[in-house]
Amino acid sequence: MSEIIQALRGMNDVLPAESAAWQALEHAARETFAAYGYREIRVPLLERTELFKRSIGELTDIVEKEMYTFDDRGGESLTLRPEATAGIVRASITNGLLHNQRQKVWCMGPMFRYERPQKGRYRQFHQIDVEALGFPGPDVDAELIMMSARLWRRLGLRGLVLHLNSLGTPESRKIYRARLVEYFRSHESALDADSLRRLDGNPMRILDSKNPALREVLAGAPLITDHLDPESSEHFAELRRQLDAVGIPCVVNPRLVRGLDYYSRTVFEWVTTDLGAQDAVCSGGRYDGLVAQLGGDAVPAIGWALGEERIVELMRLQGLAGDGAAPDVYLVLAGPAAEAAGLPLAESLRDALPGLRIETNCGGGSFKSQLKRADRSGARCAIIVGDDEVARQVATLKLLREDAGQKQVPLAGLAAELAPLMVARGGQPE
Repeated sequence: MSEIIQALRGMNDVLPAESAAWQALEHAARETFAAYGYREIRVPLLERTELFKRSIGELTDIVEKEMYTFDDRGGESLTLRPEATAGIVRASITNGLLHNQRQKVWCMGPMFRYERPQKGRYRQFHQIDVEALGFPGPDVDAELIMMSARLWRRLGLRGLVLHLNSLGTPESRKIYRARLVEYFRSHESALDADSLRRLDGNPMRILDSKNPALREVLAGAPLITDHLDPESSEHFAELRRQLDAVGIPCVVNPRLVRGLDYYSRTVFEWVTTDLGAQDAVCSGGRYDGLVAQLGGDAVPAIGWALGEERIVELMRLQGLAGDGAAPDVYLVLAGPAAEAAGLPLAESLRDALPGLRIETNCGGGSFKSQLKRADRSGARCAIIVGDDEVARQVATLKLLREDAGQKQVPLAGLAAELAPLMVARGGQPE
């Protein structure tokens, strides 16, 4: 026997029993985004490496340590996308989507980072990403956060807390950066190797350190909220006012700086205590300089991304994953005449009830084994057809999830009997 080929480390399979929660999340996201006027955009998994160096920042951990980068046969350096924002901005520039236009878009799909796999953090992971390009004011910041909050409500998620901060403009950050460097220089002996490396490149990243030994040093560092320019302070205050107006509470967290170089002004995270160390499930912020940085005009923009693996795990922990892919009906076929009639009967029911989930027993099997399959499928009911029923043009309808016995129904009346099953799960029979 040949050796079994295992999946790559950090590249996980999503099995049929798990996919229902993913589908529920993605369906809820699509419907929520449509309600706000956001449209789907699809961008490549592969981009030129220079795109991410220029957007994310050459001194970031992502670019320095985590990207899947290689030279193609033509000698060009390519990278599997580690995040979606840079590709969306690139696509908007190269396709002329920002010429006297504004865009509200979203995308979803796999991202890739070479890091140590752990719960909630994988080398291939999936994000749902939302971007608003061409909008300068705090109103769109508030809308994006409101949209994420509505998605949590739609999914039924509990206990998510919004952390909010402002990084100001690049000009105000220069002043803050100088104060920060001065402070960390005075505590240089307490800094770890990572922090020392970041001190000259991007000292704000030190605030993002998870090293518990630095907790006391970080607690005494200057706060960026004390160094905001007046316009950024006003922007931040108006954003908070609009969130208050719709009842979305937030924690102002001056240590929240995010891990990418392109952020400015508003940054935020939704966090939970249910997932252990991987507490952030959705993160985002404003990146007003990125479009120009990548060769476009000076266009303001903001966006967020959620990690699908983390949201799905949170759904599971909170009992919200369910099995939305279970069939409504399992068709049990006993005898050669019934087997011959089975597939045409199933097709006629799907025609009569668009959206009906009906699984037909294929491959034969005893009557008892078919009933076991019906029960394992999760179907609400079984339709039992034998050779005698085919001759009499009837079927036996048996409810599987409640003790209600069974009854015979004319084949011509099956659709009417099954319609309430679809209504019970939120389907729309026609």
